[in-house]
Amino acid sequence: MDIAIMLVALIIIVSLLATIALTGKSDSDYRGSSRSNTMRLSAIYAVVIISSIVGLALYIKF
Repeated sequence: MDIAIMLVALIIIVSLLATIALTGKSDSDYRGSSRSNTMRLSAIYAVVIISSIVGLALYIKF
């Protein structure tokens, strides 16, 4: 059990250090790409929500 706890703690520390190391690097085209990704994800969510509502309505009706 102690080995498992130490292993989890080690993974958390390594992940934290890797995250901090990556935050220092910036992407020059980040603003444009994040905007297009947000638009695509919003469209996907809209389609899934509408499809789910239609599917639920059809399930309830039939």
